Amino acid sequence: MAEKTMTMGLIVGNRGFFPDHLAKSGREEMLAVLQAAGIEVVALTPHESKYGAVETREESRRCAELFKRHGERLDGIIVTLPNFGEERAIADALRLADLRVPVLIQATPDDPQKMTIAFRRDSFCGKMSACNNLRQYAIPYSLTRLHTESPHSPEFAQDLEWFAAVCRVVKGFRNLRVGAIGARPAAFNTVRYSEKILESQGISIETLDLSEVLGRIERMKDHDDHAQAKLAAIHKYVDASSVPAPALLKMAKLGAVVDAWMAATEVSISAVQCWTSIEENLGVVPCTVMSMMSNELLSSACEVDICGVLGMHALQLASGTPSALLDWNNNYGSDPDKAVCFHCSNLPKHFFRSVKMDFQQIIAGTVGKENTFGTCVGLIKPEKMSFARFSTDDTSGKMRGYVGEGRFTDDPLNTFGGAGVVEIPHLQRLLRFICERGFEHHVAANLSTVASAVEEAAIRYLGWDVCYHNQDHGRDHGAC
Repeated sequence: MAEKTMTMGLIVGNRGFFPDHLAKSGREEMLAVLQAAGIEVVALTPHESKYGAVETREESRRCAELFKRHGERLDGIIVTLPNFGEERAIADALRLADLRVPVLIQATPDDPQKMTIAFRRDSFCGKMSACNNLRQYAIPYSLTRLHTESPHSPEFAQDLEWFAAVCRVVKGFRNLRVGAIGARPAAFNTVRYSEKILESQGISIETLDLSEVLGRIERMKDHDDHAQAKLAAIHKYVDASSVPAPALLKMAKLGAVVDAWMAATEVSISAVQCWTSIEENLGVVPCTVMSMMSNELLSSACEVDICGVLGMHALQLASGTPSALLDWNNNYGSDPDKAVCFHCSNLPKHFFRSVKMDFQQIIAGTVGKENTFGTCVGLIKPEKMSFARFSTDDTSGKMRGYVGEGRFTDDPLNTFGGAGVVEIPHLQRLLRFICERGFEHHVAANLSTVASAVEEAAIRYLGWDVCYHNQDHGRDHGAC
């Protein structure tokens, strides 16, 4: 799936007491860096303000009007300080625009060899004043890891990539619609959640009863174009040579029905009832259909774990790659920093070293092997990983969660379903935190290192209570 081009608003700070030619060169430098990174930029031109910077009230108003005209396109705003900058003008421009998108504050460092009045920037100091004013205006903002960074520096390149991920997460949760397909399985109290808390966060839940799904499948002809197209896609997606043809056709019809419903209701991600209604009433598991959706960046979680799929979605938005929902499932020998993460499984193909379709060994003992074909079986490839878990805290009326990073190892593992050994420093501390705080046994995972961006989006802009395990990324939020 092609990555959408990011569009950023740019505010160039300037204060006339300082060398304002630095605003001119600083604007040009930042534009060049952003365009080289493939980012489209919306900014005042030198015809609309002095050097295209923002210093006066009138320039703030022009900047805000420009941003408003492009408001639907803007993913975030970057404030660059090539000199001290006029802090009130920056804050006014952001307040008047009122776009409520992430804001990154960057300050260009002074050259110790150019500290005369003609070239001294004082951006080091001006950044503090700009942040002070934004705090007064109650405008949230993000910071580069180093207090001053040159736009051409590798540090700023990394921060720009991080900020783009933050912007994708924030925008991706705005007016999000999530599909709840089926009822929560009776045995899974752990995946309870509050629709009202989610709605207060701009996240809407659209429900679909399994009886409606099964009824639509029953009425669908075998030769239906949508079913046949989905069947061809399944064959292309995974080795299903050991699976009976009737089971594959049932999966194809299930996928076609879910696809049509999601498109009609404008649902972006989903959570599906599995255990054990679909097996008993349709005769397959939905795992491959869900795996395909997640692999196409339409995250899908099992057991109607709505908050679980929100974690998947956040990681996917940040990284641009598929996410999976896993169980914190087993110890791995006596190593306190290793565990087995497992599901039975609907993991996206992106996660596997190699994968084939098979039957679900756990449920087969209850409903029969012939009714459980459709799982994606294989070992997770050794890669770095990020994890996330969000929950609705009904007693406080807030969203909460945790994020962190580790790695999937190449340790041997002889098991079924989709599984991998994960290594996370100080894992025992994390497991204690999960149990003490009553978090679910499900965790979203992504083969990337984007936990910091997810944390920043969740805490700074969504207002959620999120802890970062083993925080070492240089950004001061809560650690767990």
